[in-house]
Amino acid sequence: MSLTRDAVLAALKTVSDPISDSDIVAAGLVKALTVDEKGAVRFVMEVSPSQVKTYEAVKDAAEKAVQDLGATAVQVLMTAHSAPAAPPDLKPQRSAGPAGPQKVPGIDRIIAVASGKGGVGKSTLSANIACALAAEGRRVGLLDADVYGPSQPRMLGVSGRPASPDGKIILPMRNYGVTMMSIGLMQNEDQAVVWRGPMLMGALQQMMNQVQWGALDVLIVDLPPGTGDVQMTLTQKFQVDGAIVVSTPQDVALLDARKGIDMFNQLGTPILGMIENMSTHICSNCGHEEHVFGHGGVAKEAEKIEVPLLAEIPLHLDIRLAADGGAPIVVSKPDSPQAAAFRGVARQLIADGKA
Repeated sequence: MSLTRDAVLAALKTVSDPISDSDIVAAGLVKALTVDEKGAVRFVMEVSPSQVKTYEAVKDAAEKAVQDLGATAVQVLMTAHSAPAAPPDLKPQRSAGPAGPQKVPGIDRIIAVASGKGGVGKSTLSANIACALAAEGRRVGLLDADVYGPSQPRMLGVSGRPASPDGKIILPMRNYGVTMMSIGLMQNEDQAVVWRGPMLMGALQQMMNQVQWGALDVLIVDLPPGTGDVQMTLTQKFQVDGAIVVSTPQDVALLDARKGIDMFNQLGTPILGMIENMSTHICSNCGHEEHVFGHGGVAKEAEKIEVPLLAEIPLHLDIRLAADGGAPIVVSKPDSPQAAAFRGVARQLIADGKA
C-alpha cells in the first residue's frame, strides 16, 4: 500500500513539541510536506534560531517516526529564519504619490501572467517561466499576486517568514535564481486570506513598492484568475510591459480567456502572447496521444487577435509532481521535453526583447 500524506501527518503527531507541550504538527512546525509516488517524504521544520539545538532531537524523532511507516527516504530540513524587527504592515495606506502607472525602481520590465478562470495551470507556468528565464541568465523576480490562492512558495520550495528590518522594507526570498515574494509567506499554510478589495489593492502596492527587489531584468507577476481588483490595480498603478494569457483548449476556458484579453485591451496593456496548457496527453504506457480537452482552440484565438502562440504545454504527470515537490520541472528535469516547452517560451521572450 502506498504511503499517504495523512499517514505521515498521523505519525508526526506522535512526536512531542518540547516548547508548546503539544505535537509538532499542532504546533505548526511542519511545513511543505510532500510524499511522492515512490514513498519518499520531505518536509521542513521551522523553528526559532534560539531553539535550533533544542529541536535537534525532535528532528531525529520525526525522521524515525516516518521511517517506521516504511518511507523509502526521509528528508527533513530544519530552518531557522531570523525574526523581523517588526512584522511587515500590509494594511492599505493612503498615498499622495503621482497618479498614473509608475515604474518600479530597479525593475526593467514587468510581465503579468493571467487567466480568465482558475485551474488552467497559470501558477505552474509562471514558476517554470521564471526559472527558465533565470536559467537563461536573466535577473528574475516572481510576485505571487494570487492572494486568495498563493501557491508559489510550495512550487519554488520556499518557506519561512520574510524579514523586515524596519517594519516597512520587506526582504524577499530566493530560490533557483528567482527572487520571490508571496502573501502566502505571511500566512500559515492552511490560513485563508479574508480580505475585501481595498485590502487587496493595498497589499499589492506594498509588495510592489516595499519589497527590496534589487536590480531585475524582469518581474513576473502571477495574477489571480478573472478580471478583478488585483488586475486593475497592477495595470493602473504600475507600468506593465505586457501580459501572457493562459488557457486550456476547451471552449469554456476560452470564453473566460477572451474576457481577460478584453480587460487588458481596455487597460492599455499589450498582450505578449497566449499559451495553451494541457494541450495534449501522451500515455506513458503505450505512447498513444489524445487531446483530453480538445486542441488548437488557443492557437486559433491567438491568430484571431494577432498575437504569438508562445507554447502548447502537454498534460504530463511530471509537471505536476515537480510543482508539488517544490522544484519546477525546468529545475528538476531540465533536459525533459516538458521543460523544453517552458525554455522555449523564455527564449522567445528574450529574443523579442520582452524579458
